[in-house]
Amino acid sequence: MPTYRDEAVVLRTHKLGEADRIITLLSRRNGKIRAVAKGVRRTTSKFGGRLEPFSHIDAQFATGRTLDVVTQAVTLHAYTEPLGGDYSAYTAGQVILETADRLVAEEREPSLQQFLLLIGALNALTAGTSDGPRPPSMIMDSYLLRSVAVAGWAPSLSDCAKCGLAGPHEAFNPQAGGMVCRRCRPPASALPSMVVIGYLSALLTGEWVATRDVDERDQRTASGLVSAFANWHLERGLRSLHHVDR
Repeated sequence: MPTYRDEAVVLRTHKLGEADRIITLLSRRNGKIRAVAKGVRRTTSKFGGRLEPFSHIDAQFATGRTLDVVTQAVTLHAYTEPLGGDYSAYTAGQVILETADRLVAEEREPSLQQFLLLIGALNALTAGTSDGPRPPSMIMDSYLLRSVAVAGWAPSLSDCAKCGLAGPHEAFNPQAGGMVCRRCRPPASALPSMVVIGYLSALLTGEWVATRDVDERDQRTASGLVSAFANWHLERGLRSLHHVDR
């Protein structure tokens, strides 16, 4: 069988038969890959723990008829270890993996930007941002905004998302696409403060310095808006969000 190599992050796994697993990965060059890891559930498996969720690996695959087969895996970063000892970071990481899995729907379609965002988020969760450590929920919210934006649903945080009227505006509505003017504002829209909107803008652009002095109340408000926005555009709610400690 022909083979190929790629750098990838394990998103999830499913049992197959008595000793195998189906591994879903997001790779640098080949997008989403679903492949069989044969014998991985045996204690004598050559893969050890390298094919668990959060593992960043250099892998070799053999092309199969329906599913490819993982033939080799070398650990590049073992994110599982530091995340496993921190509940907040682990649950935020689960949201990040689920989001990546949902946003990259087509298998073998290149998704380099989504892959790089995923790696950046996992690095930030385990080693801190460019401006030092940040709460896991903050890193998760930044990832959600940026990954949804890359997928084509960037929130409007200044001009009206419906009519394009120049902002700033007072109301935020996830279904409408972000900030909306008074004329376009749907019922039950949120009315966040300008501090919250500035904070959301910093999360969207990755300006970590601007997030340094935002208080917890404004962070929680922004986090609720991010969750609503991401859930709306993903159509089905992110199940792992229910476990996040805010």
